[in-house]
Amino acid sequence: WITTNGLGGYSSSTVLGINTRKYHGILVAAFNPPTDRRVLLTKLDEEIRVGDSKYLLGSNEFKNNIFPRGYEFLSGFSLNPFPTFKYDMNGVQVEKVVLMPYEKNVVIVTYDIFNPRENEISMHVCPLVNSRHFHSLTNKDELEWGFIQEQNEGKITIQTSIPLSTLILSAGDGRYFPSKGEWVRGIYFRVDDSMGYSCLDDVFQPGKFEFKLASKERRKFHILAVGGEDEEEAEKIFSSVFKEPVDLDVLYDKELKRLKGLLTRFQERYADVEMEDWLKWLILAADSFIVSRKSVGKKSVIAGYYWFEDWGRDSLISLPGLTLVTGRFDDAREILLTFKQYCHKGVIPNRFPDSAGAKPEYNTVDASLWYFNAVLQFLKYTGDFDFVRRELWDTLQSIVEHHVKGTVYNIHVDSDGLLAHGPQLTWMDAMIGDKAVTPRDGKAVEIQALWYNALKTMELLAKHFSQPVDAEEYALMAEKAKRSFVEEFWDGQRGYLADVVNANGKDSSLRPNQVIAVSLDFCMLDKEKSKSIVDVVWRKLWGVYGLRTLWIDRAIDPSSPSLYIGRYEGDWARRNRAYHNGCVWAWLTGPFVTSFLKVHGYSKEKRDYAFENFLKPLFTEELYRAGLGTVSEIFDGDEPHLPRGCIS
Repeated sequence: WITTNGLGGYSSSTVLGINTRKYHGILVAAFNPPTDRRVLLTKLDEEIRVGDSKYLLGSNEFKNNIFPRGYEFLSGFSLNPFPTFKYDMNGVQVEKVVLMPYEKNVVIVTYDIFNPRENEISMHVCPLVNSRHFHSLTNKDELEWGFIQEQNEGKITIQTSIPLSTLILSAGDGRYFPSKGEWVRGIYFRVDDSMGYSCLDDVFQPGKFEFKLASKERRKFHILAVGGEDEEEAEKIFSSVFKEPVDLDVLYDKELKRLKGLLTRFQERYADVEMEDWLKWLILAADSFIVSRKSVGKKSVIAGYYWFEDWGRDSLISLPGLTLVTGRFDDAREILLTFKQYCHKGVIPNRFPDSAGAKPEYNTVDASLWYFNAVLQFLKYTGDFDFVRRELWDTLQSIVEHHVKGTVYNIHVDSDGLLAHGPQLTWMDAMIGDKAVTPRDGKAVEIQALWYNALKTMELLAKHFSQPVDAEEYALMAEKAKRSFVEEFWDGQRGYLADVVNANGKDSSLRPNQVIAVSLDFCMLDKEKSKSIVDVVWRKLWGVYGLRTLWIDRAIDPSSPSLYIGRYEGDWARRNRAYHNGCVWAWLTGPFVTSFLKVHGYSKEKRDYAFENFLKPLFTEELYRAGLGTVSEIFDGDEPHLPRGCIS
């Protein structure tokens, strides 16, 4: 499960409460939103004392055992909409709810406890804390610093002895007992181990909170955790959210109201749509990716949880679904402005690294082209040409100009009017060492489709902005690209498009990238060719939750090397070889379904068929398989298509 805060920070673990990855934590705070994410509060482990009996509710895995085994008392778990655990210890009932207030590096954990016994009972809550970047692990023996804690006015401030982070904990009316500085050593992360990563983590146990309940009493307790880069920042956040315990109930109600508002707004836009649970989950999942970027003071998009930052192509591909379908038009404007601000030499950033102070990386050919498509979709939903003319038009013109004259990474318009580029610049960008797994240098098929779509979008805009000379120039460029594209990429024998054309000839590997050429608003292909492409891709590449990234047809290419890898497992190198050479990708379902309906028609029968066969498994089955209520990044190419990669 995962719940997020709109800053890139999150709270996440498993239903059993066992952390299985280094990315798990109750409070993972983004110090430079949405990046520089650090695990500050790893866990809260609870203990119920009833007379002489102790019930340990926490669960931690070590290399050779699980201790304690608190999941044995777990009677229920739900996301409705916050992660909620229910425990039962011979009638003593505990409900634990995890909440992240919006746009704050804060977690509130609420305990609702019922004591049916004749005697008083007590609950102890033990925080396990850390101060590490979420890509790293802590080894106590290698640390050059320690933890320092100070208890003052109902709050506990825990800092590192050298400036790294500050964590403030508070429990309202609970008593706190500091420890002598105990460590829990060697917590084991089984998922990281399975992928060949370091998998042991040490965490600091600063003390424990104690709460007491009288006989037959039901009470609520809160534990508040606040993270900051330094004490001043943490104190500022703490004072903004907490003055007395009732404030935490107000924050709970406020966040609940915000999430209900997202569902209500969607229902108002689509009054005839039945709001089933899977659809509610998707709407709330969409909200989790829209984040504030501190560097520009505007919105951006997290590409995936846990480890992705805001990437250019991911943000712009997903912008229509995240912001336009959901009616979040102001967020769409801000995302477009964020990437405009970072446009450099006509190139939109590929990604913003997670390390503090790192500069954007520009090694992409498609992010800039997806920008045009995002603008086009924005106009279809809003009709806000004034915004595009005022804020984006100059940037759009500059991108085209830089591509025509040539820009970074050998991106340039070739003599045939198509867009040439260097290796490892498309979305199939996996690397092993310094070598691209699928280099695709030259002219990749979806890049040409996006380039043509961009030119036709510019022609449309130039006409609307009364610039006929520019409109004619864009139209001529688009027509030249179209003629060359069909001539160079269409393979009549196979009935589909080459994946890449370069100086060495054509790479006719059957890959899904060509469906983008069918799906875009401005398409270079006639209906017959489009239908052939969709049918071939459907037969060979469809994999229940999306499209496989490769198929080798031995009947046509008996000498082709065996590039296809059907399972995404093993060490980094093997997984990177499989990433774009067999894995099923969920994001490709979008352009595929769009293409399917374009060539087969938009009748109710075809739309129902597309939903039942292409979307429903992803939206109703997958939401329960890896990250609850959200969609996995990739799946094995081989059945049963196990979820892999990012859980969200």
